[in-house]
Amino acid sequence: MTNIYNAIIQAKTENRKLLAILLDPDKIVWDNLGYLIEKIYQSPATHIFIGGSHVQNNILDELIIRLKEKISLPIVLFPGNPSQISANADAILFLSLISGRNPDYLIEHQVDAVPILKKTQLEIISTGYMLIESGSETAVARVSNTKPLDRNNSDYAMHTAQAGEMLGNKLIYLEAGSGAKKAVPVEMIKKVSNNIKIPLIVGGGIIDLQDIQKAYEAGADLVVIGTAFENDHNFFESSPI
Repeated sequence: MTNIYNAIIQAKTENRKLLAILLDPDKIVWDNLGYLIEKIYQSPATHIFIGGSHVQNNILDELIIRLKEKISLPIVLFPGNPSQISANADAILFLSLISGRNPDYLIEHQVDAVPILKKTQLEIISTGYMLIESGSETAVARVSNTKPLDRNNSDYAMHTAQAGEMLGNKLIYLEAGSGAKKAVPVEMIKKVSNNIKIPLIVGGGIIDLQDIQKAYEAGADLVVIGTAFENDHNFFESSPI
C-alpha cells in the first residue's frame, strides 16, 4: 500500500478532493455485506474509514479482510478507543480530541494504544480531532464527555486547529458527529482551511451530494460520509459529485 498520508498531501497539492466512506462495524448487516461492498466499489470514494464511538462487536478484523478481498481502496481506522485497532487495516488516524479537555481523549487512550500499535505495521497519522456543535448531543460528545465547540465561533475553531498544527498534527478533522442535525458551518471550514497548511477533513451531518460539494468549495480536502450512505447505499447515484 502506498504511503497514505503522502498521497493525501499530494492530492491537496494538486487540488484533488478526496472522499471517505465511514463504516461503523456495529451497524454492519452481515448478510448484506456483499451488496454494501459492491456499492462502495461503484462509488467515488477514495478511502474507507472504519470505526465508531463505541464498537461493541468483534467483527473488525473479519470486516476488513472481506473488504480487502473486493476493494483496493486504503482502509483507515477511525477508532473511538484502543480496542478498535486492527493490524489488517492500512493506517490509523491517531486521534487527539483537541476540542475537548477530557485527558482520556487528549492523551490517555493514545498511551494505552501504543503497545498495540507497536505490534502492527499500521501507518500512524497524527490527527487533531475537533467536535463542532451540531444541534443535538452526538455519540462522540456523550462517550467522550466533552463539550463541542460553538459552531458560531469560527475564530476559536481556527485557533484550536492552528494549535493542533503547531503541536505536530498531520491532519485536522472537523466533526459535527454521526447523525448530526447540522453539518460543520461553511464559514468555519473556510476559516480553518485558509489558516492551516495541513490537510483538512470534514465530516458529520452531511446529507446529500450538495453538502459534499459545499464542504469541498469551502476548503475541505477530504470529506467523510457515514450515516447518509449507511441509510441509503444508492446515495451517490442521484448525480455525480
